[in-house]
Amino acid sequence: MQTTKTRHQFYLPDVLSAKLEVAAAAPESSKTDVLTKALTAWFAAEEGQAIEAKFGAKLARQVKASEALERQMAHLTEVVGLLVRHQLTMTAHHPAFDAETRHLGKLRYEQFVRMAGELAAKGKAAGQGSKPEIQQEFDL
Repeated sequence: MQTTKTRHQFYLPDVLSAKLEVAAAAPESSKTDVLTKALTAWFAAEEGQAIEAKFGAKLARQVKASEALERQMAHLTEVVGLLVRHQLTMTAHHPAFDAETRHLGKLRYEQFVRMAGELAAKGKAAGQGSKPEIQQEFDL
C-alpha cells in the first residue's frame, strides 16, 4: 500500500504524551492529526520570525522616513497657514507700489521668514501663539 505520509517513531516526555492522549481522545481526532497541526503551526511561526528578522529593519527605516515626511508636511502646512493669515490681516489693502511700499513689503517678508524659522526651531505650531503676539510681529 502506497501513502503520501511518512511514519515516524520518536519519544515524548510523559507530560507531553499524556497531553497528546487527551487531545487525540476527542471525536474524529487522532495523534497524527494533533501532531500534524502542532508541527504546522510551529513551522509557520518559525517562518514568521525569519521574515520579521529579514524585513524588520527595512520596515523600521521606512517608518522613520515616513514620520520625517509627516513632520515636514506639518511644518509646511503651518508656514502656509501663517502666510495666509499674514496676507489676510496685514496686506488686504493694495497701496501704490512706490519705494516705501516695496521697502515695507521686504521688511514684512523678512519678518515672516524669521517667524517661520522660529516656529520650526521651537517645534511649535503657528496657531499656538496668541493673536496679539502674532499681530505685533507683523506691525511695522
